[in-house]
Amino acid sequence: MSVNSAASTAKISAALGSMVQGSVVSEVAERLLGYFTSGEIAVGTRLPAERQLAASLGVGRSAVREALAALEILGIVIVRPGSGTYLRGGISELLPRTLSWGLMLGAPRTRELVELRGGLEVQAGQLAARRITDDALDRMRENLATMDQSLDDLATFVEADAAFHREIAAASGNQVLQELLQSIRSLLRIWVDRALTDEGHAAAALAEHREIFRALESRDEAAVTSAMRSHMDTASRRLLAGFDADQAPPEAEAD
Repeated sequence: MSVNSAASTAKISAALGSMVQGSVVSEVAERLLGYFTSGEIAVGTRLPAERQLAASLGVGRSAVREALAALEILGIVIVRPGSGTYLRGGISELLPRTLSWGLMLGAPRTRELVELRGGLEVQAGQLAARRITDDALDRMRENLATMDQSLDDLATFVEADAAFHREIAAASGNQVLQELLQSIRSLLRIWVDRALTDEGHAAAALAEHREIFRALESRDEAAVTSAMRSHMDTASRRLLAGFDADQAPPEAEAD
């Protein structure tokens, strides 16, 4: 639903402020992106016209036009001919096309992302052990129930698995950590989808998630750390096994 009002466009223009002369397009895009993903304006808000944004930032219209084009590619804004430019998504949708980008990551970068994700998930779990609410635990119970009922439906299982981890990240209370994990998960999603190849893998993953849940329910930080670290070790092995299999060259055909 579009949000279109003079008050909204005036607020955006005022919040952006002017930039120093000579700023390059990337800096304009960075300023716009920082504000658009700050949560200060609602998804669907119509943005000020290029002319107004250029005046607010103290740059030429061409710089604003190129910056908005870059943000459109990222999926942050959407241009509707004859209507205007609208905010399409916030930080949780910052890289909506990373599913395909993940396929283009080389082996070293993929392995580094898997390693980084493991450490961040453990840290999120530690913070969540101190801050998680009963409501969040209730939602995680529902995630576990969905996983239990979807052992033969791996697509549904993977989505419930992801929702479980998003709850932990949200419960950490650390927005930067939450956003980093979301971006990394997006980049790795294609490999995560391929990591669970049968009901046996899913059942093992479910048992690991239940262990994490029990530790969170007890608010036992040490137990959460141990359970999450164990889960990330096995999850990373499953993910990289699928990645390595996909990257392996095809066997030569017999003469």
